[in-house]
This record gives sequence, structure tokens and C-alpha cells, in this order.
Amino acid sequence: MTEDRSAQMPAPEVLQHKWLPIWDELTPFKSGRSDDLRPKKYVLDMFPYPSGDLHMGHAEAYALGDVLARYWVQRGFNVLHPIGWDSFGLPAENAAIKRGLNPKTWTYENIELQRSSMRRYACSFDWDRVLITSDPEYYKWNQWFFLKMYEKGLAYRKASNVNWCNSCQTVLANEQVVAGLCERCDSAVTKKKLTQWYLKITDYADRLLADMDQLEGAWPDKVLTMQRNWIGRSVGAEVEFEIEGRAEPVVIYTTRPDTLFGATFFVVAADSDLAYELAKDSAHFAEFETYLDQVKQATEIERLATDRDKTGLFLNRYAINPVNGERLPIYVSDYVLADYGTGAIMGVPAHDQRDLDFAKAFKLPVVTVVETGEADPAETFIATSGDGVLVNSGILNGLTKTDAIAKITEFLAEQDLGKVAVNYRLRDWLISRQRYWGTPIPIIHCDACGEVPVPASQLPVVLPDSDGLDLTPKGASPLGAASNWVNVSCPNCGNAAKRDPDTMDTFVDSSWYFLRYDVVQDPVLISFRCF
Repeated sequence: MTEDRSAQMPAPEVLQHKWLPIWDELTPFKSGRSDDLRPKKYVLDMFPYPSGDLHMGHAEAYALGDVLARYWVQRGFNVLHPIGWDSFGLPAENAAIKRGLNPKTWTYENIELQRSSMRRYACSFDWDRVLITSDPEYYKWNQWFFLKMYEKGLAYRKASNVNWCNSCQTVLANEQVVAGLCERCDSAVTKKKLTQWYLKITDYADRLLADMDQLEGAWPDKVLTMQRNWIGRSVGAEVEFEIEGRAEPVVIYTTRPDTLFGATFFVVAADSDLAYELAKDSAHFAEFETYLDQVKQATEIERLATDRDKTGLFLNRYAINPVNGERLPIYVSDYVLADYGTGAIMGVPAHDQRDLDFAKAFKLPVVTVVETGEADPAETFIATSGDGVLVNSGILNGLTKTDAIAKITEFLAEQDLGKVAVNYRLRDWLISRQRYWGTPIPIIHCDACGEVPVPASQLPVVLPDSDGLDLTPKGASPLGAASNWVNVSCPNCGNAAKRDPDTMDTFVDSSWYFLRYDVVQDPVLISFRCF
């Protein structure tokens, strides 16, 4: 597909962000001679991955970009039509391991093979401006971007459950999991808890949403809707629930605090730290571990499916409803996600279909608290979601949904039991990979100083040669065994320290190469992208 980016291309001053003081060095490939007065166009084809020779999919895609480039040339424009290779990543490394080759050798031999085929195919590429994302001259800027984000608190490490491929022995992004299988090797994907590097894209969720208004009419409505749903902004409340036998309360996030009086049970994500804590000292711990193993086999999409049978385990623990003091049995289940909200929810079966399905499966009470005129959910097992009027809800009785939400939120705040909160479906971007063939993460770990950024003057941190390294997947980066590379002095204190052994996901390489060309200094530019 070819996309006209003219409506999307920000003005140069937007792209030349205040933390890009060396933009001229970042974009050395100029878009034409300074004395060339022809109007300019920028046509960008998505860089191929060098996994072998070109195939018919490449021929189809690049024909479209070539048509556009030649059209604008015929119209008298100075056309920038670059090409390159998106050359880091798992496929090249796995293929090289299978053949007993160095990933760099395998990759660059394929690049030359594809280059030769492209020459014969005769697309109008500018062969003087080729980018290869596995060249140190390119991935230096991956590392530079990372350090700038780290300075701003936008790159950070945390422990969390991640998609894990036992065959590739590495983390996978959600987009790399297809029907529960690794898109690279078709092996089953499970969950594993690891400390990983993330980019804090959630800080920009509201800005992303607001800026989509500028694309109304330029992008199809269904695409805008899909993007807004992907961000998934919701406004609700955080509510504190006391847990019997636990000193600290548990905070849940809900978009319907008006239905608090209808909560009849409490659910914790089975793969969360809280679930483990609540289960570890109980007689159900062995049963919990067995159930957790089952949960790890399902994808997030499968776990959120509304037509899937609800499963769970009662922990013989209770939460206390803050508005009426009722004891709510605590279950672990797979239909609650550990990284959405706080990983725990109140179950309001009368007004949420998934909660109702769970209540039906475990024979839990169903209490209507919003009278909508629809049939009783306890009899029909169809949850009601209309606005209606509050009933069976104490201080909220007789109020509409909107008024009830306002009143209960105010009540919770007054009692220090809750507050207004905003939540997003969007997650921060997990970029760590436990593999060799990728951009090294420019952080040094020092026992005395902690995480220390590699000084910008020392970039790029170049991958060591893989000769002598065992690249067979083991769950830890092979770079950790490259002793001459990983062992360094701390830039701060000079003590012995170690480089971070993880590499960046290949998506980092491909997320910005359109900016590597000096095309943003002319606001009249139009660019295209061919997929």
C-alpha cells in the first residue's frame, strides 16, 4: 500500500525538536544540490529485510513506489527516492545460527544479493544514499535517541510479565505474537517475568489523541477509530479495597464507580505479583501454580475475548467493599490483565458481561444497582449497560449514572478511599531483546553508581564480533559472554562495571529511518511510504 504523507508531515520546526541540536549531523544525506530550484518530492519505500533474495511481494511494492517517483520526475520535480535495508533482528540471527554462520556475514551477503536484483529490476532508487540499519553509522543514532530519552526519564527498566518464545529464547512484542505463536518460528509463546527496558510512550497518549483530530478527512475514519481504540483512553476512579490479613489496601481502577454497591466479588490477575502474594501462604498454592501455568499459555487477546469460558480459582481470601463493608471473595482469573489498571478489579456482574459470565461459572451473587428497564441479569445472564437510575446503592439511589459517578467519586475522595483517574489501553514500548544481532543498549551497570549512560562522545557502542560467541538462544543475551566487550570501567567512578547485555528490538531501527534524510528542512515536501 502507498500512503500519501502530505497531510501528516509535521513542519520542520516540529521535527527539529529542541533536544536535537545536531540535526545536520543526524541527517547527512541531502535532498539535492543547493542550486537546484526544482520543487521537491520525497518518495520513501519501506526498506526490505535481507532474509534472502527479492520475491514477488517486493516486486509489487517497489513498482508502486517507482511509479510515484517517475511520475513526479516527469512533472519536473527534484525527487528523492532512497533505498536501504532494515537489517537487524531475529530472522537473520536464527538463519545464521542454523547455518553455522556469522549473522553479519549472512545479512550482508543477502544485502548484496538483493542489491543486485534491485539493480536488474531497475527501480529509480538513489544508490548514493543507501542506509543499512545494522551499520554502526546508523545504529549510533538509535543509541543517541535512547540516551536522550533516558535523560528525560522516557527510557527506563522495570520487571514485568512479557511474551516469551522458548525456541527463540527472547522477548516478543505483542505484534510478533500471532494466534499465540511466535511469528518468527511458530513456537508457542508463554509469559515470563523479566526486567526489561521500556520507552515511555504512554506519556504522549493524550497528545497522540489530540493530534489525530488534524487527520480527520485525510485518513479513513476506520483507521482513526482503530488508532483511538489502540490508545484506549478512559476516565474513571481509583478505589481502595482493604484486604483481610494484608496491611496495605489494594487499589483498583474502574470506569463505573457508580456501581460499587453492586460488587459481589474481587478478581486479581493470575499472573500478577498480588496474586502470588495472596496465594503463597494458602492451602491453594499448588493449585494456583498449576492454574498460573495454564494462564501463561494464552495471549492477551484470547484472555480478553468475551466468548471464552471464564476460569479462575478462589483464594479463600476476602476484600472489603469500601462503600458498604461487605466481604467480597477474592479470585484469581485470566480475564484480568496484570498490566491494565492495577491488575485487580471489583466484579459487578449485573452490569459487566465478563463479570456476569464469571459469576455464572462460580455461582456468585448478581445484584442490580442500575435500573435500566431491561430484564433482570440474574435471570437472563445478560448484563445491562444503559445509563438508567441507581437502585440498591445507598446514598446514590435515584441518581442518574453521571450524577452518581460524580457523587461517589467525591465521597471516596472525602474519605481518602479513592480519586479521579485516567487510564490507557496503550502500553509502554518494550524494546529489550536477549539476542546478539541488534543495537547494543548504551547503558553501563556499576555496583556503586547504578545505571550510567554511555557518554555521547563514545557512541556508537559497536557490537563485538560474534566469532567465539555461542549465539544459541539461552534466555540471556550472548553479549554477556563477550568478556572483552561487556567488562568496562564506569564512566563516573572508574570502578569495574559491565555493559548492558541486551540489544534493541528491530522495530527501533525501522521507526525513524525516514528522518535520516535531510527532507524536513523544506516545508513543501510530500513523502510517500510503500508497504
